[in-house]
Amino acid sequence: MAGNIDMIIQKEAKVSNDNFKVPVEQLRWECDTNQFDFNTTDELHELEGTIGQQRALKSIEFGLDIKDNGFNLYVSGETGTGRNSSIRNLLKKRAKGEPHPHDWCYVYNFKDPDNPVSLVLSAGRGSELAKDMKELLDAVRADIPKALDSKEYETNKSHIIEGYQEKNGELFAVLEKEATEKEFALQRTVSGLVMVPQKEGRNYTQEEYEALSKEEQKKLDEVGQELTDKLNDVLRQVRENEKATKDALAQLDRDLGLSAVGHHIDPLQEKYAESDKVVKYLESVKEDILLNLEDFKPQPPAPQIPGLRLPKQEPSFERYEVNVLVDNKETAGAPVVFEANPTYNNLFGRIEHVMQMGGAAITSFTMIKPGALHRANGGYLILDAREVLTNPFSWDALKRCIRNGEIKVEDVLEQYRFMTVVSLKPEPVPLQAKIIMIGSPWIYYLLYYLEPDYRKFFKVKADFDSRISRNPEIMKDYALFVATHCKNEKLIPFDRSAVGGLLEYSSRLVEDQEKLSSQFMEIADLIREASYWAGKEQSPIVTRDFVKRAIEEKIYRSNRIEERMQEMFEEGTILVDTAGTEVGQINGLSVLTLGDYMFGRPSRVTARVYMGRAGMVNIEREVKLSGPIHDKGMMILSGYLGGKFAHDKPLSFSASICFEQSYEGVEGDSASSTELYALLSALSGMPLRQGIAVTGSVNQLGKVQPIGGVNYKIEGFYAVCKAKGLDGSQGVMIPKTNERHLMLKDEVVEAVRDGKFHIWSVETIDQGIEILTSVPAGERQEDGSYPEGTINHLVNKRLREMGESMKKFSAPEKEEKKESEGAKAIEEK
Repeated sequence: MAGNIDMIIQKEAKVSNDNFKVPVEQLRWECDTNQFDFNTTDELHELEGTIGQQRALKSIEFGLDIKDNGFNLYVSGETGTGRNSSIRNLLKKRAKGEPHPHDWCYVYNFKDPDNPVSLVLSAGRGSELAKDMKELLDAVRADIPKALDSKEYETNKSHIIEGYQEKNGELFAVLEKEATEKEFALQRTVSGLVMVPQKEGRNYTQEEYEALSKEEQKKLDEVGQELTDKLNDVLRQVRENEKATKDALAQLDRDLGLSAVGHHIDPLQEKYAESDKVVKYLESVKEDILLNLEDFKPQPPAPQIPGLRLPKQEPSFERYEVNVLVDNKETAGAPVVFEANPTYNNLFGRIEHVMQMGGAAITSFTMIKPGALHRANGGYLILDAREVLTNPFSWDALKRCIRNGEIKVEDVLEQYRFMTVVSLKPEPVPLQAKIIMIGSPWIYYLLYYLEPDYRKFFKVKADFDSRISRNPEIMKDYALFVATHCKNEKLIPFDRSAVGGLLEYSSRLVEDQEKLSSQFMEIADLIREASYWAGKEQSPIVTRDFVKRAIEEKIYRSNRIEERMQEMFEEGTILVDTAGTEVGQINGLSVLTLGDYMFGRPSRVTARVYMGRAGMVNIEREVKLSGPIHDKGMMILSGYLGGKFAHDKPLSFSASICFEQSYEGVEGDSASSTELYALLSALSGMPLRQGIAVTGSVNQLGKVQPIGGVNYKIEGFYAVCKAKGLDGSQGVMIPKTNERHLMLKDEVVEAVRDGKFHIWSVETIDQGIEILTSVPAGERQEDGSYPEGTINHLVNKRLREMGESMKKFSAPEKEEKKESEGAKAIEEK
């Protein structure tokens, strides 16, 4: 009779188990290619814009529109989600309609040569100024020597010099006449001009002077002193005449220079009248030319030393050149600059040096070179966040640049030298650019929390998602994406079936039937690989078969470890049963990630229950092979058992749970339901079907929760079952909420369709234990008990028995303890 009841229960359970099977149609999403209105992608135009990413695009639009300080952008997202291409395409279109940026030039500072002056001019005017200055210098160098050689100049110069000589001659003639009348003569000696007394047309001798009486000597000395004073007056007047003559010659040269230079500079000052700074610079140029007219005169040949060839020494006119730092003459709209290598010099510019004979390094304002910020001024600068952070000095200098609103070219190593080196300090250029940094979410949050200034300078975040919702418009954009790559890279066109296969692969990447991947780098690689295999077969179009082959070949290149592990399953090295039943033993599922490749594998989980008070012992935790999330899942099991079975009694048992043949760390809670099934089997004594592998996390209420990697887990167990032999009873049990994440391979779907393999989905532990044992779980009745013969009844009964047994064993211990304590008290008394 009891056997008949068991058969009836198992039959009812088997019937009810079919209700939890996932229909074949829900095992994967298949693209309906009839919705496409093309035969091949050659018929489609190129993709314009970005696929999906509305949130990110709206953020970018806001960040580019707002002009306030600090509203620079950080474009966040995983590599391959279209961050770079999207921002570049957006800026390329946007920049065309924006005003041209200004030209920037550096010119010589005539007042302070170490601080070159920056000039701003409208687009194209910088190169014009440089050209005009070159023409001015050529003209001046030709005109001034001609003017200096002119007859008029020579006549005027001679007239001034002759006038000077005539005045001096008159002064000395009057002085000499007076001296002659007083018997003195003006003579030149080593020490200069002196008045010497005369006697009979000759100078007094010392003896003749001493032979004079004191009165005569005194009178002669007084006359000599008087004439000497007059001589000094004449010499002073000569010096004044000399100065006046020099001034007259200088004015003559200035007038000559003005006549040669003025008619060249005046038109330039009118041409660049809109810039006061340029007008002042031209005025400084004119004054410097007039002050250095000698430089424009023909230079005498340098003295030559026999056997040594010396370079010809000529005046330098470099100070009149214009260093066009940024020339936007050919720029259409605002500049968009992407700096792939944002070193300090590449971002902020540099001052170059030239080594000369003797090892001396010289520089000048003409050797100031622009950085990416100079070229992007008035437009947009795109930077890679990781590259900026890894290049020394770049991030700190960029913050300083944004904070001060100016681009400063300086020697970054100056502060680290032992001695100060004379260098240039160019005038900073005002910064008027929108800076866009592209990086991963990890770098974004790292900067946000650890870099105080980051929030001030990058206030707009554009977040690119790695998955997008699937709809007809997005699917059409995907087809345009394929067409764009085929046309731009000269690939073989895809037919609609190949596009459908690509969409299905995209959905599998994100493990969601309602989503598509936005990892366009990986999608683009698959397009290229499919085109390659089609070309190898000399096919004019890429079909679904070539897409499928490209996927298979890609897997084959990376799955060596998976195949080696599969061999170990087949050889029996790794123990996994796919048939029969066992108590306290179940097949769990895990996912291994090896770089760019993921695959699933089954793992045997065992549970042993015995009397004790230790509760559940996680062997992995005890040997420190489990992570915190896995430990949390184990502790949830205690909450579930307590809530389910400890309403009328305390739980008193010991249990050990282990992942068998696991020699590496275990992390995640996706096996918590698996461990609970093994524990319930060990407590109830009911065997579990070994042909069913289980995955899913569980909460304290017994609800089965979704997990990741469901497709890899199912396919991993299917491969083991296939190797050991499919018998129609094997399959995988997954959480109900994971049904939408199923994107299984065609082989697995066909096996399910043929009844060789099964997929069950459950919402609760009770549903799962019924599938694994073919015995009803049993619901709690009003009196707190469970129906006899159910799993929960058997577990509850076993726990009660273990609790009572523990009472019996603990009672003698308590009596013995009381007697010991009483004896001790009497002895002490």
